[in-house]
Amino acid sequence: MKITGLTTYIMESPGREYLFVKIQTDEGIHGWGEGTLEMKQGTVAAALHDLEGFIRGEDPTRIDYLWQRMYRHGFWRGGEGILTAISAIEMALWDITGKAYGQPVYKLLGGAVRDYIPCYTHVGTAEGALRLMEDGWRAFKSGLRLPPEAGHVFEEGPAIASTVANYQAMRDAVGPDVALMCDVHGRLRPSAAIRLGRALEPIGMAFLEEAVPPDNIQSLRRVREAGLSMDIATGERAFTKWGYRELIEGQLVDVIQPDLCHDGGIKETMKIAAMAETYNIMVAPHNPNGPVGTAATVHFAAVTPNFSILEYALSPTRDACQAGTEADYFKARNGRIELPTKPGLGIELDEDYLRGHPYTGVKLWPGIFHPDGGVADV
Repeated sequence: MKITGLTTYIMESPGREYLFVKIQTDEGIHGWGEGTLEMKQGTVAAALHDLEGFIRGEDPTRIDYLWQRMYRHGFWRGGEGILTAISAIEMALWDITGKAYGQPVYKLLGGAVRDYIPCYTHVGTAEGALRLMEDGWRAFKSGLRLPPEAGHVFEEGPAIASTVANYQAMRDAVGPDVALMCDVHGRLRPSAAIRLGRALEPIGMAFLEEAVPPDNIQSLRRVREAGLSMDIATGERAFTKWGYRELIEGQLVDVIQPDLCHDGGIKETMKIAAMAETYNIMVAPHNPNGPVGTAATVHFAAVTPNFSILEYALSPTRDACQAGTEADYFKARNGRIELPTKPGLGIELDEDYLRGHPYTGVKLWPGIFHPDGGVADV
């Protein structure tokens, strides 16, 4: 079996874009990968085109070999654009390989170590959390919350106060047994992140995510040394095992959050998780992505001993772009995803739907600014 080419789809829906790649072979077996990267879909599509030469005519089951070729023989390494493209191709190759051998990908990776994949989802208010609990959800994440009157102006003090008040309302509504997590999106300095963590401690949080910007890993050390009662989590903007080495060896966090659509793919994330396991660090993958990225992450989670919980973004588009009936859709139900039984990743996309919802260009976020007009982190 040889790879004959690839096709890239960028589809657009209200508030969400997905980038998918379909890799074809001369035996009629194809594989799906996902390279969704906010506001940089065109960059990833161009990188996929550039990388096609490394895989065309090759055996798609030589996944590690082709990964090494794409990573090392391109000379320029790293960066979210190139690595997202490599990740998308890698998961598509696993999809092909699983189909070729008639097995779900996780069975080719050593077999499941758990019976299902627990998930959490996003919610902004106590009322929203109560509605989702009716559908079986018992774990929720929200973000740093600006006061309603703030608009797009960010100030640490008011943002911390508003965030704590929102989480207290959620805890009062959902009770003590529901997991709550706070995603700071790297918008606070270490001292402010510690103040937020201290204020959240009485509420009982599962973890504090990306408390400081990702550019300086060592800035997490101050947050770690503060001895907060909740776990410290980060990693969605780190790539490959080399990008995680300092974070893991320094034991700066309790939970790492690799994103399979960006960090190098399924096998690379397994290597990252194995490094973390030696330091008793758990893995809660970052996954605001579409159905293919979610499917790939589920196979990873199935075989990873130190996996804890999977992020899952509720979206009607996630279901609509899949092929088959709703019963066939790869999705979370009652706050969990059952282990796949179909060969490969276990997902197929509706190409007519993808073509019918074309990408119309970059949609820039409005941004966040300091009171004096300076640019703040989003």
